[in-house]
This record gives sequence, C-alpha cells and structure tokens, in this order.
Amino acid sequence: MRHSFTLALLCAALCLVSCGNRNSKKSESPKSEKDNEAVMDSLKISEKLAAMPEEPVFDIITTLGTIRVKLYSNTPKHRENFARLAFEGFYDGILFHRVINGFMIQTGDPLSKEPEKQASWGTGGPGYTVPAEILPENTHLKGALAAARRSDRANPLRESSGSQFYIVQDERTCAQLDGAYTVFGQTIEGFEVIDKIASVATDARDCPLSPVKIVSVKLVK
Repeated sequence: MRHSFTLALLCAALCLVSCGNRNSKKSESPKSEKDNEAVMDSLKISEKLAAMPEEPVFDIITTLGTIRVKLYSNTPKHRENFARLAFEGFYDGILFHRVINGFMIQTGDPLSKEPEKQASWGTGGPGYTVPAEILPENTHLKGALAAARRSDRANPLRESSGSQFYIVQDERTCAQLDGAYTVFGQTIEGFEVIDKIASVATDARDCPLSPVKIVSVKLVK
C-alpha cells in the first residue's frame, strides 16, 4: 500500500510539473511571437538595405509637402543609417524642432514626438552616434542633408547624431559649416518645401509655433 501511495504522489507531482510547463509555454508564446516578428522585420530591413542602389532616393513626406533627396555613396555609414531608420519608421511623426529662416531646418529628434518634453527637444536620438564622414567634395549646397552633432569640445571626433539631421536652406550662410559636419545627401526635388518650412513662425528657441511634422520617409528608387 505504501508503495502504491508513493507512486500516486509521484504521478500527481509529475502531472503538476507538466501542467506548469504547459502554462509556462502558453505564457511565453506571445513573447516568442514578438521575438519572431522582430527577427523577421530585421531580415526584411537587411534585404532592403542590400537591394538599395549606391545612391538611393527617398521622399521625406512632411505636413507642408515632400522633399525628395538622394543619399551619397561616398558616405556609406550615414547612407545606411538613414535608410535603416527610414525602413523602421523611426522618423514617422517626428517634428522639425529647429527652424532658422535664411540658414537651415533641423529634424530627427524622437523626443519631439512628446510635447511634454519640449524643453529637451534637440537632445534626443536612437542611443548611438555615427562616425564622421566629412569629405571636402560634400559641401553645404542648398538642399544638402547634413548630420547634426554635439560641439567639438564635447565631441572632438565630430561624430554625428544617430538620427538628427538638417537640410540647408541658404548655402551662403551654411558655407561656414563645410568641413565640420558630415554632408551625406542632396535634395533633388522640393526646394520650395524647404523654403516653406524655413519661413514658418518660430519661438525664441527657433521652434515652429505650429508643428511641422515628418509624416514618413519612403524609398523611391
């Protein structure tokens, strides 16, 4: 009898463990599905990056119109970083947080999606920097795309922000930036949209009073 009783207890214990494992698997399945989706998304993005031409063209679709830009092949780190963020939808909903008429328009800070963090706009990013790719042939022409960065004192290697960039509105005033910031692309259509964004009313911190937003960034070819 004692043997039968012990065997019954063992069977009951095994049943509990088995049930516990099944419940554990059920509770873990949503996480596993999310992990699988993340892996698949990453693979799709990698495929898109691999299939891009050397100088891909993107549409930066804003609430004031579309700016079509070409990324330079001679700044591959910035080219891939911008494209990857675009494919991830990172820029969707981000504001132009700094606009100076007669100079440039700046965007790319994810903190600008959160109005309560306005005091910190201009300080955010994806959590990494991009090594400088400053080349003499890439100058601040009107419509040039260039990476924002911290000052030389805090950033002697002139590494770029992982996501923030500016678009030149006036090449005469931006010429002073040549050789100091990475220029990684050029506007090919939508110069009037740059001027339209640059002309909006701003506050004392050069932030537009009426939000100007990036709706999305899409690969054209």
